[in-house]
Parts: sequence; C-alpha cells; structure tokens
Amino acid sequence: MIALLFAGLLAAWLCWRTVYATYWKAKLSVKAEFTDPWVYEGETSCLREEIVNDKILPVPALEVRLAMSRNLEFSSDAQANTSVTDQSYKRDIFSLLTRQRIVRRLPFVCRRRGYYEITNAGLVGTDLLSGHVYLDERKQNTSMYVYPAQIDTRKIAPVCQAISGMVLTQNRIYPDPFEFSGIRDYERTDPMKQINWKASASAGHLVVNQHDSTTSAEVTVFLDVEDTAILKYELLVEESIRIASSLCARLAKAKMDTGVISNGRDEETGELLNYRLPAGAARMQILNQKLARMSIGERETPPMDEIFRREKASAGSGRTCVMISKNRTPELEKELVKAVREGVGVLWILPVRPGAVSREAEFPRGLNVLLWEAGSGKAV
Repeated sequence: MIALLFAGLLAAWLCWRTVYATYWKAKLSVKAEFTDPWVYEGETSCLREEIVNDKILPVPALEVRLAMSRNLEFSSDAQANTSVTDQSYKRDIFSLLTRQRIVRRLPFVCRRRGYYEITNAGLVGTDLLSGHVYLDERKQNTSMYVYPAQIDTRKIAPVCQAISGMVLTQNRIYPDPFEFSGIRDYERTDPMKQINWKASASAGHLVVNQHDSTTSAEVTVFLDVEDTAILKYELLVEESIRIASSLCARLAKAKMDTGVISNGRDEETGELLNYRLPAGAARMQILNQKLARMSIGERETPPMDEIFRREKASAGSGRTCVMISKNRTPELEKELVKAVREGVGVLWILPVRPGAVSREAEFPRGLNVLLWEAGSGKAV
C-alpha cells in the first residue's frame, strides 16, 4: 500500500515536472521600457516592467534579468525588490498566479549622460517542487538618451556676454534690403535711393525707408575631450561637455548660427563630432543626442590644436571661435594666439578642478581666457 502511495506520488511529481518544463514559458510575456525618451543628467526617470502569465499554469518563482548600466541609479524603494549584482544585470523576482499581470514602475536617477538601451530580458523559472531551474529570454526594444546637464542660465550668462561682445567686434553690421521695418524722416546723410516718394507725397515731406540690420555672425564651438595623460580628469571633460551643450542652447536661442566641432567620437558611428546648429532651438535635440553618445578617454583622440588649425584655415571671415578645453598645452596656446593675431575672435573657456583656480595665471597677451571651476558652474 505504501509502495503504491510512493509510486503515485512519484508519478505525480514526474508528471508535474514534465508539464512545468514544457509549459512554464508558454504565454509568458515580459516587457521592459523606459518611460521617457530623454532626460537631462541628474534628473529622475522610470523603468516600467510588465509581466503577464496568460495561462492556467502558475509560475511561482520567476527571475527577470535586465542588462542595465549602473549609471542609472535606482531608488531605495526599487532596490528593495531588486538586486544589482554588477554593471550588467538588474534582477527582479516575480511570483505569478493563473492569468495574472504584474506591472512595476521603478524610479531611477540618471547619474551620467549617455545612450542607454535594453535589448534582452533573461528569464529564470524555478520549479519549487523539483527545484529544477529553466532558462529562457525575451527580446526587448527600449532606449533612452541622457543629455548633458544644463548649466544655470545665470551662471552661463557671463560667457554669453563675452561672446556677444566679440561677435560685435568681429562682424560688421549691414542694412538688409529685404527686411523692411518702417519709414522715418529724411536726413542729409541719407542717399536719394532710400527716399520713399509715394510716402513722402502723402506725408508732405521727405521720408526714407528703414531696414532692419543683418550680420554675418557665426560662432564655432570647439569641444576638446582629450584626456590621455597619466592623471585622468574625467570631471573636467564632462564639465566641458555640459558647458558646450548649455552654451549652444543659449546661442541658438539668441538666433546665432553655431557650429560644434569636437575630437570626441560617436560611440555608434565612430565619427568625430562636426555639426552645424542653425539659429533657433529646434535642432538642439540632435546636438544633445550626439553629445550623449560621445565617448571620452580614448587613446587615439586627435589633438585639438590640429583640428583647430585645419578648421580655421577653411573658415571664412567674421567667425568667432570658442575653445572649451581643459588641456593647456603649448601647441594649443600657440594656435589660439596665432588666430587672434590673424584677426579671429577667440574665447578660451578653461575648466579647472574645484579649488585649483589661480587668478594670477599667466596667459598670452590678447588671448581671452575664462577659467571655469568645475562643479561650481561659474566662470572666474
């Protein structure tokens, strides 16, 4: 009798194990997605997980593994239900009953700029009766950009004012014949061709057409991310990228055509950054995406002095150059000074370590330099 009982239990156990091994992953769906297509560095976003068991067979223990970066820091509440074992996997444990759907929203803080994506979800199902472990996976398709943090408007304003002054110095302003803004009384210095005879007849005295002004102002921002020395200063490189993003946003909003050139490469394409940002803020999303994907710390980073020399030679007149570089090398200083002597407007934004500002630092005469203390977000 006991033997029959044990035989029955064994048969039931084997039957359960066979059924579970065959059907545990059937009609089991996993979907992970970022709730925001993009956020700025330091902001909070959310990861949404949806697990659906659309069958009669329960899944009492299911582990979902997602490839995640530790630059996305989950909150303490989210970490209570997860285990971040290394830089590659985040693990969640679920227990699903018959035809059950579970949705979780896990907030996290974006600690660093970048392009983050989830392409695969690993599944680990455990049969609690037999203790056997089963593996499977589900393809995922979700991504998110983390843009460089934006520097406070009040802190970047002095830099914009300095650039505006240089633009006015470098660029002559001309009246635009296609931009009519009204009429005014005739003055002796006005040429005869500007007299509006029809309006003068109506007014009873001479009046002239008045035009808005136009300028050939163009600003080129050079972003240097080279950091190949023995002592790495990643903080200064990241601060340089934040300055470039914030500055370009302000210049575009001020209706200035802005070019951005860097020795940093795109992590996906491997190409150096060379992007022209039209006046207006409509294209800032594209630039921020390029900056988010920029890799730093590569050994074969082209020297910025070579890039600056090549671009300066191909540039037209009336260009104002802004160099953002932590690297105070003799070669770069030489190229910047040479450009100033050739009549090019140059502003060098030099990021320095916190507390390492030296107001007595000597720079070549005629070269405009703004020391920028990283972390404080201000020029000194």
